[in-house]
Amino acid sequence: MSELNVEKVINNNLVRSLDDRNREVLVMGCGLGFKKKPGDVIEESRIEKVYRLDSKQDQDAMETILARVPLEVLQAFNDIVAYGKLSLHTELSDGLMVNLADHISFALERHRQGLDLSNALLGEIRSFYPHEFDIGMQALDIIRKHTGARLPQDEAGFIALHFISVASQINSMAETNEMMQLIRKVLSLVEYDCQIQLDRNSLQYERFVTHLKYFSRRLFSAEMAESLETDPGLYQMIKSQYKKAYLCALKIADLVNKTYGKNLSNDEMVYLTIHINRLIELYRHSHD
Repeated sequence: MSELNVEKVINNNLVRSLDDRNREVLVMGCGLGFKKKPGDVIEESRIEKVYRLDSKQDQDAMETILARVPLEVLQAFNDIVAYGKLSLHTELSDGLMVNLADHISFALERHRQGLDLSNALLGEIRSFYPHEFDIGMQALDIIRKHTGARLPQDEAGFIALHFISVASQINSMAETNEMMQLIRKVLSLVEYDCQIQLDRNSLQYERFVTHLKYFSRRLFSAEMAESLETDPGLYQMIKSQYKKAYLCALKIADLVNKTYGKNLSNDEMVYLTIHINRLIELYRHSHD
């Protein structure tokens, strides 16, 4: 790492600097900004994290958030994001993840006041996104290590939502919640309409939920209009061969249309029908 100099002191633990390509960065470390002034060299041994962002707007937003987050929360945040990157085998943008630092800070403040929040989607998060939920549970241990506070399991779900949102490239946490609720509604509709009980430990159920995750991601990212249409002959064959499953898929299409104003393509209908039929067959075989 080339030598960094202080451009602006944000607080005792955070300063603004310029990297070797003259791009603004935020540099974090315990006591890094203490008694520093513009032009001073930043001691490399004290640097814990360098945050890089693409735009000035993102940089300013991150600076505002990180400036109000206590050092121990920043350290926990850095460890959680690093663990999430390794666990998910993906890059996670500092700018996209920074709201997690803000969330943890407020969660700890609420916890100290005895105002822990209940997570209405905890069951769905644990069921539909077990990997991200495990990251959330690990995050609780990391937070405890840095702050001494043990947040409730509901917070593991909230933290998981941040990773789901970023990894799924969904624009906001609100859309992530919508996506989760859509999956829940579809599963309930399938059970009710087909008069079956889903085996949540089966491979067919796991595959259907995986399909619904991609399906809802396409729905919220406006990719559906670009999908290729299934061969008409195949569509008619699926429609006639799996009548019960197809009628259920039609009700899902109606739900999507009424709720989100979007129409499902024949391609989407075929995949939904095939998955639903597999679930119906599994239920029949297990009750013969």
